[in-house]
Amino acid sequence: MTIETVKLTSKDFSSDQEVRWCPGCGDYSILKQVQTVLPDLGRPKEEFVFISGIGCSSRFPYYMDTFGMHSIHGRATAIATGLKSTRPDLSVWVITGDGDSMSIGGNHFIHMLRRNPDLNVLLFNNQIYGLTKGQYSPTSEQGKVTKSTPMGSLDYPFNPIALCLGADATFVARTMDRDPKHQQAVIKRGYEHKGTSLIEIYQNCNVFNDGAFEIFTEKGSKKQQTLIMEHGKPLIFGENAQLGIKLDGFKPMVVNLADVSVDDLWIHDETDLVKATILSRFYDDPSVEGHFPRPFGVFYLNNNKMPFDELFNNQINNAIESYGAGDLDKLIAGRETWVVN
Repeated sequence: MTIETVKLTSKDFSSDQEVRWCPGCGDYSILKQVQTVLPDLGRPKEEFVFISGIGCSSRFPYYMDTFGMHSIHGRATAIATGLKSTRPDLSVWVITGDGDSMSIGGNHFIHMLRRNPDLNVLLFNNQIYGLTKGQYSPTSEQGKVTKSTPMGSLDYPFNPIALCLGADATFVARTMDRDPKHQQAVIKRGYEHKGTSLIEIYQNCNVFNDGAFEIFTEKGSKKQQTLIMEHGKPLIFGENAQLGIKLDGFKPMVVNLADVSVDDLWIHDETDLVKATILSRFYDDPSVEGHFPRPFGVFYLNNNKMPFDELFNNQINNAIESYGAGDLDKLIAGRETWVVN
């Protein structure tokens, strides 16, 4: 008897809950792209779990017809690590924002990246606190005027990509809410990675920080201000693809293809951590003359670091094989004991 496999669609991953983001919010696009990608991954929806912290983005699990959990502020990464360690058969996704992950959840966030459990992390970065009505966030630009910084923020912002590379993340990428095809492609790449995949998504908050990424998304400026990275291909950008990035040693420079050959350009290598780090520093204020374009795509990929959940379960299985089921009293007593008369 042949059992027919039912082909899932995006509707199968859409819950019956009313989506309660502000009209025009970039979160709608991210939700749509995830629901579009999941049917193509070839697994039953019962194997997907979405875990979020606190923030506008963290409403995400309600809108997915999968298992999920709206957890504690900044702690989604810790909860997801525990779930993946005990249920390695599941596909576990973390939905977080720039405030949730990089402020109250910063410590959990960097240690998740260091441990490298097989999680898919979508970091919605809108450079503002949206849920609590517009305070500046860890990624807000210096000088940002908000309700909590009426004279302008004095803080230097976090560079999320550089932070993740510094924490030894094994898959680091960036995409944007207003480029659905690019977003879908990057999400699929992240899912395919065995280990923690970190995808920063530029997400417009049209109420409290509208237009924060407009220069990277609008037709009139996008080609000049963005650099789409593809593995094995030269770094080229510009309105007419007339500009490129060249390396002078480890110093990048913008060159005109009328003056240099394409063969002289920097060829993107996702496996090169040093060059990924240089690219992560293309983080200049786009209004400053002479700035570099903002890179989008996969910065870095490392397939040689075993995921934490595999190490965890291997250790348990090896202990059972070597010592049996174990003795709780001996475990509590430890290896060294003292007798006090």
